[in-house]
Amino acid sequence: LPLINVLVNFIIIYLYLLMTNKKEIIAGIIIIGNEILSGRTKDLNTSVLSKWLNSIGIKIVEVRTIPDIEEIIINTVNELKQKFDYVFTSGGIGPTHDDITSESASKAFSLKYEIHKEAYKILEKYYGTNEFNEGRQRMSWMPSKANLILNPAGGAPGFYVENVFCLPGVPSILESMIPSLTNKLVCGEPILSKTISVKTFESEIAKPLKQVQEKNKDVDIGSYPFFKKGKIGVSIVLRSRDESKIDKCNSQILEFIKEKKI
Repeated sequence: LPLINVLVNFIIIYLYLLMTNKKEIIAGIIIIGNEILSGRTKDLNTSVLSKWLNSIGIKIVEVRTIPDIEEIIINTVNELKQKFDYVFTSGGIGPTHDDITSESASKAFSLKYEIHKEAYKILEKYYGTNEFNEGRQRMSWMPSKANLILNPAGGAPGFYVENVFCLPGVPSILESMIPSLTNKLVCGEPILSKTISVKTFESEIAKPLKQVQEKNKDVDIGSYPFFKKGKIGVSIVLRSRDESKIDKCNSQILEFIKEKKI
């Protein structure tokens, strides 16, 4: 019995240490598509992915926008999958000739590029046998060993291999797919944020804001000028996993704002 008690206490202490010394979980995003680089299409997926990942405690460290060029996709995937805990790609998994993300991902992982049987069945059922043409069949080609990311907004699924998650480029479809990934990821503490908007110039608050940042190393402080309805101002954004640290920082900022009569 004493031995059991010792083991139980050891397990409790071990679990406590795990909970209080969480490694920061970081991720990178790869936006793939010539249409983004040309300016023809706006990149909305970085915002969608970043907000969702922050909410589940995964910090976005880097975002890259790259063209539909196989070599660049392969090299970028290989680089980022080693740098980060997770990598999320957006775009290039559709039915047309320039949708080459799936094949490029296969080569990045040195896997065979082949028809995913389950994806094929899902697509065939979705479109119907008569409408399931060669272009639509192309969306079932993936790296061998790929795991599906189901698509509640349409037929074509995404997929993931190891720590790389390949998602579609259409923002509304991507947004509908990401909640299903939560239980496939190791999540951290949610990253919280608070915004203070003031009618002033950045130069007016630069010095005191820097002083607040130096006193609050655990809070990310960003300042972003805005121009709305003829009024100039600055939005100060505070980000941290600890709400009490955000509140402390917020109080210090409001104090100097009051002193400056902004």
